[in-house]
Amino acid sequence: MQTYDIQAAKTHLSRLVEQAAKGESFVITKGGKPMVKVVAIDAPAPRRTKRLGFLAGQFTVPADFDRMDEDEIAALFYGEE
Repeated sequence: MQTYDIQAAKTHLSRLVEQAAKGESFVITKGGKPMVKVVAIDAPAPRRTKRLGFLAGQFTVPADFDRMDEDEIAALFYGEE
């Protein structure tokens, strides 16, 4: 496994990241002491969530939805008549 001083890693970071992404891990040292090991990760592709229509067919809206409980609501706003 390759080791790189932190200064060399900063200088060649793009190349080293590409190297790690291809499966060639490496170690970054500071003052001769190993600090971190860089390895590729297998991150899953982000899923696109479908929001519109996600409950299609799960329920039905009543035909009188716009006028449901209108008497009770009117009583709350205007008082009992």
